[in-house]
Amino acid sequence: MALVNPLLPEHDENTKKLAEFFNETLGFCPNSVLTMQHRPAISRAFINLNKAVMANEGRVTSALKRMIAWVSSNATGCRYCQAHAIRAAERYGAKQEQLDNIWEYKTHPAFSEAERAALDFSLAASQVPNAVNADIKKRLYNYWDEGEIVEMLGVISLFGYLNRWNDSMATTMEDDAIDSGQKYLAKHGFNVGKHDGKNY
Repeated sequence: MALVNPLLPEHDENTKKLAEFFNETLGFCPNSVLTMQHRPAISRAFINLNKAVMANEGRVTSALKRMIAWVSSNATGCRYCQAHAIRAAERYGAKQEQLDNIWEYKTHPAFSEAERAALDFSLAASQVPNAVNADIKKRLYNYWDEGEIVEMLGVISLFGYLNRWNDSMATTMEDDAIDSGQKYLAKHGFNVGKHDGKNY
């Protein structure tokens, strides 16, 4: 069971309306948002931040943003967010070869040098202690402008929040998220773990 039970989608009408955003990104409203509704100001603020962070203002595509989210979630070990990020990457048109080889992004030819720079940034920024350094900065500036770097760090920071929230909460993983995790991540040991709704 999760640390705190999710509430029904109808609990807060304003959250429910804002959460329609997730029908596009995931195909369902995530249990994390339903749990945040215990304090509706948090659920509403979170959804609005999510929408702002995921808006495309430059060349950082929706698919790349979700792969950045996956790398960040993988670095912190949050299975819930790993499954959600890879599912959203698929829904936003990430190449099949990238989805199948996300673990090998550093060397696999499906990833460009610009994408590698972005994903390495995500990995470095998600570590404790933080590992962003002059080399990461130089590589980013080879391919991306400052606004695009801000977009990337917005994704990394958003998922820092989500990784803490969902791993501490042991948020129950939805069936569709489990399917995506099994499809793309199981070959490298993905499992639902504490997010199965039973063992926490």
